[in-house]
Amino acid sequence: MGAAEPLRSVLWVKRQRCAVSLDPARALLRWWRSPGPGAGAPGADACSVPVSEIITVEETDIHGRHYGRGKWQKMEKPFAFTASRPKHLLVFINPFGGKGQGKRIYERKVAPLFTLASITTEIIVTERANQAKESLYEINIDKYDGIVCVGGDGMFSEVLHGLIGRTQRNAGVDQNQPRAALVPSPLRIGIIPAGSTDCVCFSTVGTNDAETSALHIIVGDSLPMDVSSVHHNSTLLRYSVSLLGYGFYGDVIKDSEKKRWMGLIRYDFSGLKTFLSHHCYEGTVSFLPARHTVGSPRDRKPCRAGCFVCRQSKQQLEEEQKRSLYGLENTEEVEEWKVVCGKFLAINATNMSCACPRSPQGLSPAAHLGDGSSDLILIRKCSRFNFLRFLVRHTNQYDQFDFAFVEVYRVRKFQFVSKHVEDEDSDLKERGKTRFGQICSDHPPCCCSVSNSSWNCDGEVLSSSAIEVRVHCQLVRLFARGIEENPKEESQS
Repeated sequence: MGAAEPLRSVLWVKRQRCAVSLDPARALLRWWRSPGPGAGAPGADACSVPVSEIITVEETDIHGRHYGRGKWQKMEKPFAFTASRPKHLLVFINPFGGKGQGKRIYERKVAPLFTLASITTEIIVTERANQAKESLYEINIDKYDGIVCVGGDGMFSEVLHGLIGRTQRNAGVDQNQPRAALVPSPLRIGIIPAGSTDCVCFSTVGTNDAETSALHIIVGDSLPMDVSSVHHNSTLLRYSVSLLGYGFYGDVIKDSEKKRWMGLIRYDFSGLKTFLSHHCYEGTVSFLPARHTVGSPRDRKPCRAGCFVCRQSKQQLEEEQKRSLYGLENTEEVEEWKVVCGKFLAINATNMSCACPRSPQGLSPAAHLGDGSSDLILIRKCSRFNFLRFLVRHTNQYDQFDFAFVEVYRVRKFQFVSKHVEDEDSDLKERGKTRFGQICSDHPPCCCSVSNSSWNCDGEVLSSSAIEVRVHCQLVRLFARGIEENPKEESQS
């Protein structure tokens, strides 16, 4: 028998006699009902599954009873269908996030699957904020194959900050330096959604389902993801993977923090209040366009599993960095930055689509997870009605950037300085003129009563409005594979 020929046998699948064929060439396991000895080739009722998708194998008799001792137990690695599968995981559970169901979701939906796949775990149920982050700085993480967080976006952010910070400390990298080349962590992060919105999970998997996320962890999927560092005066404020929002989204998160007693409804209340207040803010946005990317924010090509845009953009970015290293191209000091100033209702920067059940397309539907760029969205001052039209576009299929008062750019870096800060810090303004050219002056002074907003950084309020942001290409990896297209949707498109 040739190496590529299928291997056939007869087994019992779910108490039914089935003919089974293992196709080594395609790494597929096929099975079909076999009424008796000498069954023929697969018929219309045949099923198949990639070997890499199989969770576990156990030997049973025809009545479904498990053997106390069987050949499968003597296998050296009974769960290792692929080399990248985790065997030992560190799990952080936030029992308070969302509706307080994190511990229950893990115990009922996730733990049994991990046991079935022969994955061992060490579990830490957090009791306070930042406990997960601090623990990752202290404990020995070398013995784990990955970190799993059970909770919402806040819990994921804690694990992200702890893992990135620990990696930079071990590598001797100063995180407070805005131009520092950060070192990727070798450990992957798994997300079991148990929060209120679970934006990161929805944008990377396409659903907020605990079992689906657990299966991605078990089979060892790996998805690279960009991370943005946010600095102020050479001090690291935070890392961001989803939304950086100034103006509308900054005001919403700041107001909602004062109303935690209201529960999850506080976001709706603060959102309505902020919309009715209709504050605009004046400032200057300076950004470096992402010329290495092969896509654009309005090309209607969303990030999907095996994304070509992310793969090609990373390759082009690496080539660009090599040329810059050897002096074949201009360095960052003289790169061509763009400047936009005026009055803004909102300034948003997204590293991913920021999709969630309420907004299935997200804030930037064509944003990519690992292309080394962020989509910078500027919403200039407009009427309350037009701003409402813009917000409604996030819930339907229409192009939300198709407004005269909306601008969107794909960027590698950007800075923001409010008009209030510019007036108070003349030195900062002079440095801006030297580096970015003359600040545009075709906009009259702002007459808004409120001078400054706050930045919403993945659901957390930043104290400073003046920030410097840089995108670090594929800095972390998740136990995920990206959103997989529905075959029916592919045929219709």
